[in-house]
Amino acid sequence: MTGDPVPLQIHHLGLCDYLPVWRRMQAFTDRRGPQTPDQIWLLQHFPVFTQGQAGRAEHLLDPGDIPVVQADRGGQVTYHGPGQLIAYLLIDLRRRRLGVRALVTLLEQSVVELLAGHGVAAAPRPEAPGVYVDGRKIAALGLRVRRGCSFHGLSLNVAMDLAPFSRIDPCGYPGLQVTQMADLGIDTGIDATAVELARILAARLGYNEPPPLLRTEP
Repeated sequence: MTGDPVPLQIHHLGLCDYLPVWRRMQAFTDRRGPQTPDQIWLLQHFPVFTQGQAGRAEHLLDPGDIPVVQADRGGQVTYHGPGQLIAYLLIDLRRRRLGVRALVTLLEQSVVELLAGHGVAAAPRPEAPGVYVDGRKIAALGLRVRRGCSFHGLSLNVAMDLAPFSRIDPCGYPGLQVTQMADLGIDTGIDATAVELARILAARLGYNEPPPLLRTEP
């Protein structure tokens, strides 16, 4: 991106139920106008499986007592829970002249940069969006674009209970293994990781200095 960045706000929402946040993303996207600042929401979710628009029931192996939500993002099934950092990007892509593929790359490379800063080599896979470390998935992506604006975003496993991933085929891939920052020797914690990821995302969107992190009630 070149020139003066368009307005950006970064909100830290804390630990939230999935459904209300999803509805807020939809409402924000529907009512925003040409001058509405873009926003990044950083948060965690209570345990939930979410199915993307392409999600198939056979990839839900044994959800048990964890709720399943059929969402409007792209992709297949994934798990969200405490200790996983969520970054939702509510971006006017037309205003930024940013394509969907470019936004996916921006998200993936932001996670790669974050992990590289802690000495961990990671990479995306062209055939399976997300970020991987030694073949294990550490970050998942799922986006929706409506009226030229994005919502949903990425989830980064920081320090969480990974067991629920065994109840699904993560992102529709049977046998796909997952990992997290804590298991790779990175113990920065969820809040510090949120600050770091916000800085990287803002820089990749064209900001020399990231906007302040706003604490927002869930």
